[in-house]
Amino acid sequence: MSTPSGAPARIGIVTKRGLAATDHLERVDRWLRARGIEAVYETETAVAAQLAGAVTCDRDDLPDRVDLMLVLGGDGTLLSMAARIAKARRDVPILGVNFGSLGFLTETRIDELDGALEAVLAGTALYDERTMLTADLWRGGERFDTRIVLNDVVFTKGALSRMIELSVSVGESLVTMVKADGLIVASATGSTAYNLAAGGPIMHPRVDALALTPIAPHTLTNRPIVIPGSEIIEVRPHIDQGADDIYVTYDGQFGYPLKPGDLLRIRKHDRTLRLVKALGRSYFELLREKLKWGERGGRT
Repeated sequence: MSTPSGAPARIGIVTKRGLAATDHLERVDRWLRARGIEAVYETETAVAAQLAGAVTCDRDDLPDRVDLMLVLGGDGTLLSMAARIAKARRDVPILGVNFGSLGFLTETRIDELDGALEAVLAGTALYDERTMLTADLWRGGERFDTRIVLNDVVFTKGALSRMIELSVSVGESLVTMVKADGLIVASATGSTAYNLAAGGPIMHPRVDALALTPIAPHTLTNRPIVIPGSEIIEVRPHIDQGADDIYVTYDGQFGYPLKPGDLLRIRKHDRTLRLVKALGRSYFELLREKLKWGERGGRT
């Protein structure tokens, strides 16, 4: 956790597509202008909010234009911007604001936004540094694709498939042959996403580790495993020509079917992502609220 100095001169603003946030954006715009901060809006956000005369920018280009990213919406919107920041190799922190129940990533409530921005400008905000993952797909002996993710890389079966087979290695050692509905390779941050729903372990975001979690495994002894974050994971799908499809998806944002002979190599990315911490709320408080820990039966 860190507390960097220096107030941002330009703040990028992105909202979840379809989110009715016009009133909030107009208020934020006035708030920033009064403090001499330039707001740079993602183009679709500015159009949806009908912000006449706003400075706009394509979502892919925003990381190169701003010093802080303000994301209003949910975890999915934040994940999409995290990948763009990593690709741009910029140290642009994200302040994630959730309009509904708290997200694991967008942990600041809309009524806490002013206080969070004040802390950022004053240099008193706390930042979590989150590990990201790089996934390289090798096809025919050449690197076919590279993706950067914050949460997870997920292997799943096609809609009509029964079960898939994956060979999983860590470093030079074969771990197992997974026969299951799928496999999740999750960072510590991603441990509370799909990994949690599939019965995987919760890892504190500062833990330097990765989780391998089978989805509905054929063998009940094939359990989730936590490995050091320094390791390289290799996943080889076992696909026969004409057999059922195996898909890989990255942070739930993008994906495609794999082919026979493909190899996916997953490792820790060389840069981290900084997230602005919610004021006065710890990670464990967030877990208690999201997972309803400590509540009696029947309470909601």
